[in-house]
Amino acid sequence: MKRAVITGATGAVGMALINELISNDVELLLLCRPGSERNRHLPEHPLVRIRSCSLEQLTQLSIDSGAGYDVFYHLAWEGTTGAKREDTSLQTKNIGYCLDAVRAAARLGCHTFIGAGSQAEYGRAGQELKPDTPAFPETAYGIAKLCAGMMSRELAHQLGIKHIWTRILSVYGPYDTDESMVMSTINKLLSGAALSFTPGEQIWDYLYSSDAARALYLLGEKGVDGKVYVLGSGKARPLKEYIYEICRAAGRAAKLELGALPYSRRQIMYLVADISELQKDTGFNPMVEFADGIRKILEMVR
Repeated sequence: MKRAVITGATGAVGMALINELISNDVELLLLCRPGSERNRHLPEHPLVRIRSCSLEQLTQLSIDSGAGYDVFYHLAWEGTTGAKREDTSLQTKNIGYCLDAVRAAARLGCHTFIGAGSQAEYGRAGQELKPDTPAFPETAYGIAKLCAGMMSRELAHQLGIKHIWTRILSVYGPYDTDESMVMSTINKLLSGAALSFTPGEQIWDYLYSSDAARALYLLGEKGVDGKVYVLGSGKARPLKEYIYEICRAAGRAAKLELGALPYSRRQIMYLVADISELQKDTGFNPMVEFADGIRKILEMVR
C-alpha cells in the first residue's frame, strides 16, 4: 500500500490510523466534513492531503491530481451515539453513503475497500464474537451496519474491488467521543463530578486506538477478500474493573456509585472478540495494555 483514502478521519480510530499509515510511509487523502471543529486536530504532514468532502458529496468525488489510490478506509458514519442510533431514516442513509464510498473507491483506482462495521451487528450474542457468529442486531444502527457490510461487499465485487469488513468492538483512545464510558469517566474524575454507574458486571473487551489502527493497516496489506474480521483485544474483564483501573491511573480516590444506574433494556452483558482469524491472516497482536492506554489519554487531556 502506497496511497490510501480515509473517511471519518477525526475520530479515535481515524486519528490513530493516520499516524499508523504515516509511520509506514503511506500517502493519505483525508475526506473531511466541511466545518467540523474536529478537523483542527488533523496533522500537517507532507504525506497528508486534506479534502473537504461530506458523506453527501462522495458521489462527486474523483481524482483531481496524479496517480490513483490503493486502499479506501470508510470509517465515517452519521449517528453513532445516543438517540440517533435508533433513527431509522438516518441509519438508512448511512447504507447509501457506504455504497457511495465504494463507488468513489472505484473512481479513485483503489483495489481494496475496508469498511468499519460494529459489534452492534451481533446484538446480544452471549458468546465470543467470531466472523461467522450469527448476527441478530437489535438497533437501527446495528441493522444498518450489517446491511452496509453485505451490500458494500456485493457492490465492491461487481466493481472488481477487494472487500474487507471489520466489526469493531469497544475502542478507546485520544479523540474518542465524550459519551464513551472511558472518556466520560475520565472527564468526571478530572472535574470532580459524581461517578454513577450500572453495577458494572458486564464482561467487556477494550482495544486501544493505536492497536485498532495497526490492525486496519495490516488488513490493508494482508486481509483476505470477502472476509469479516472482528477487531478487539481478545481479552475481557468486568466493566467495573476497567473503571477501577481508570481511577488508579488518574490518581483519584473517587467514590464510585456502582449500581446507581439501571442496565439498559437491551444491555449487552458479554462483549468479547475472538481475534484468531485476524491473527492468522495478518499476524496482528494487541500491544497496549488498558492501564497504559488510559495513561496516554490522561497525558493528552491534561
